[in-house]
Amino acid sequence: MKGVITLTLLLVLLGLMWETRMVGALLNASQCKEERRIGINACKAVIHGRLPSPECCERVRVSHVECVCPEITPKLAALVDVNRAIKLIQGCGRRVPRHYKCGSLTTP
Repeated sequence: MKGVITLTLLLVLLGLMWETRMVGALLNASQCKEERRIGINACKAVIHGRLPSPECCERVRVSHVECVCPEITPKLAALVDVNRAIKLIQGCGRRVPRHYKCGSLTTP
């Protein structure tokens, strides 16, 4: 179960980091935690080999990068197939910039 949560979180995290938006006010810790929880729940099917659902893609588009990047530790980054994650994120309509650093992860 921990692996499923970790990989789901990573997909959400990767998707989130590619849309940096200006935010009027920073979210507090509990708001960020809730945002991550919603994203993880919306994207669980991806771990089972399915494509992201419309709900998952929506979470990828609306979540805040400042809630996500601090969660990408070296241990979490080591579990990710970055190329697969990028393809899934692009399938949600997001551009993926090259050499973007988010936590301990940098895109190719």
